[in-house]
Amino acid sequence: MKRICIVCVMALFSLGSAALSRAQATGATEKNVAALEQEWLHSQKTNNPDLVAPVLAEKFVSTNSDGKVTDKAESLATAKATKYASVDYIDVKVTAFGNTAIAVGGFKAKGTDATGKPMDVNERFTDTWMKMSDGKWQCIASHSSTVKM
Repeated sequence: MKRICIVCVMALFSLGSAALSRAQATGATEKNVAALEQEWLHSQKTNNPDLVAPVLAEKFVSTNSDGKVTDKAESLATAKATKYASVDYIDVKVTAFGNTAIAVGGFKAKGTDATGKPMDVNERFTDTWMKMSDGKWQCIASHSSTVKM
């Protein structure tokens, strides 16, 4: 009977340790992806889309607030033509799901859009991140919706 109790206690300890390890890994993932979101913001603040290019997956797809769907090349070309006077993210939250993470937040920006027209943007975004086979996190999809006032 003592042996069974000892085995049960050891098994519960092992399960608890595994759960703690997963929770710590999840926290690290969320911090890593949040840092990548900040890199993306920095690329916008400096009007330098080359900074964000490495964190976008080759098959990246974006659905803009106007409903237009673009791939990585089109998204980077639009980013290059867009000039931000001010840009900020608000209330960014990242939730990890194993090798996938979802980042949601607010996006406010002023400047000129890719066509040269003045813009004053207030949107919510959802970015889907995936841990690639090389261990690096990349954004595989992004979606924005206009916030109506």
